[in-house]
Amino acid sequence: MSKATYTNVPRNLSDLLKDVRNGRIGLPDLQRPFVWRDNKVRDLFDSMLKGFPIGYIMLWESPLEYDDKKESIGLGEKAYKAPKDLVIDGQQRLTALMASMYGVIVKDRNFKERRIRISYKPETRAFDVWTSATQRDAEYIPDISEVFLAKEQNSIVKFRKSFIYTLNESRQRRGEPALREEDENKIEESINALLSLEMYQIPTLEINHSTSEEDVADIFVRVNSAGQKLTENDFILTLVSVYEKEKRDQIDQFCADSRIPANNTSFNHLMTVDPSHIVRMAVGVGFRRARLRYAYMILRGKDLKTGETSDSIREKNLTTFKEALDKVLNLNNWHGFLNIIKEAGYHSEKLIASSNAMVFSYVLYLIAKYDYQMDPMVLRQLIKRWFFMAALTSFYTGSTESDVEAQFADMAVIRTDEGLLEYLYRVIDARLTDDFFNITLPMYLSTSAAISPSWYGFIASQLVLGNNLLFSTTPLSSMFIPGSSGSKSALDKHHIFPKKHLANLGIEKDRDRNQTANFTFLDYNTNIHITDRPPHDYADEYINKLGQDEYEKSCAQNALPVDFHALEYFDFLEKRRLLMAGIIRKAYETLRNS
Repeated sequence: MSKATYTNVPRNLSDLLKDVRNGRIGLPDLQRPFVWRDNKVRDLFDSMLKGFPIGYIMLWESPLEYDDKKESIGLGEKAYKAPKDLVIDGQQRLTALMASMYGVIVKDRNFKERRIRISYKPETRAFDVWTSATQRDAEYIPDISEVFLAKEQNSIVKFRKSFIYTLNESRQRRGEPALREEDENKIEESINALLSLEMYQIPTLEINHSTSEEDVADIFVRVNSAGQKLTENDFILTLVSVYEKEKRDQIDQFCADSRIPANNTSFNHLMTVDPSHIVRMAVGVGFRRARLRYAYMILRGKDLKTGETSDSIREKNLTTFKEALDKVLNLNNWHGFLNIIKEAGYHSEKLIASSNAMVFSYVLYLIAKYDYQMDPMVLRQLIKRWFFMAALTSFYTGSTESDVEAQFADMAVIRTDEGLLEYLYRVIDARLTDDFFNITLPMYLSTSAAISPSWYGFIASQLVLGNNLLFSTTPLSSMFIPGSSGSKSALDKHHIFPKKHLANLGIEKDRDRNQTANFTFLDYNTNIHITDRPPHDYADEYINKLGQDEYEKSCAQNALPVDFHALEYFDFLEKRRLLMAGIIRKAYETLRNS
């Protein structure tokens, strides 16, 4: 039997939480987005009170040679400046327990601060998620943190008497008899049962400090935290939290700001940034690597070329990582890149099917800007065309890491900006061929999928060309201005051949009726006017309203056959797909020549 990498040490919950609070155990999640719903926290307490198992906690004793880099993590001042153990599995559970038992503030998925409040009904020993109803109900302790904090302050007797007094007052107002002595004893027992959860034993698996980062990372991604699979990225961010806390704070601030409208921050309408995106960007820019596993090798101090590991290499890697991170988080770089993406027609996050396209295009932008010192106007032109190609052809979908690694390998021998430009344009031209526009793209447009890069590419192309909405003089671009929609969407995706009309023709499968080629965007008034009317009914009205020339112009801008209203439905779809592909090609030619 092989030697175990861990020791199983049962520990009381109070000891674990005490070590988190004093900093002996590093729990980064106290400052990071907490993803559990409150009802899951409630169920956790219910299981503990019933004596059910809630899983184990896995800790990693920090490598001794990292003592000079470790910093305290968590909240407030700590007795331990450097954590002696890192939480490898069980971060969400410990965060849930710490926050709900001691009133610690956490952050939600959008990095907004919030409280986790769990209510407790002593009479039935039932837990509930806090609501205004449990707050008003005298039978509930509305927030269990009040009980645990009262114990810490040696005022639990006063708390219990106050609870019983308030409950009796409530019963009197309802015309009910006061609590009997045995009722008060039952309440006291129930409160003591709640407090006894601090003595709940949790199996703790302690990984030895001599275990390598690669092995710990492998353990990390194999274990499951209450059904939530952990990832390499979680492990990397845990290490960054410990060894470069200041940089981790900057990452989280950048991500939080990207969600909240404000000036001079990372906020934008194209991408809600997650810490994993930032790590990928920094590793890509600093080390020309796409696989996340390289990040923890870097933090360990491994030379990715020679395989050698040392303290000096670790310091060099950290310097490179931080320099790359500074470029990634630079707001001038970030918004300069986003402006280029908008010029490529992608005005909204709703038009971007893959976040990888944003992540790795930004990496390419920064590499070209800093490593190759590419002229800003040339760089702008390059990234416009590159992103348009990448988004349209799903370049960064599938084996993304392998594909980007291959691209980085190709770039390794390129020494000049002219060489890089030639290489990347060659990649673009190899994908956006005549066959792509004439054969492949129409085939891609033969879909009813809700997320369709080809449909998004069509809308982006209309925006590049400055086209108007169908049967309207209103530019499509005006409908993507933030705040233009109001409570009712001003931009409605409408069936050209309405579903009801198609059903009357015997076409009842949604896959047929919801084809991408059967959709167009309309303004609110046009949508209301057309409603469920068949094309042969409403088309003549718009010919008369707009005049033949303007009508044909509107059809052309929206890839609509002029005689669409007289076509059989499936013939219409086939013809429109070709016209849509033509619009996309025209937009790309415009970008190439601009």
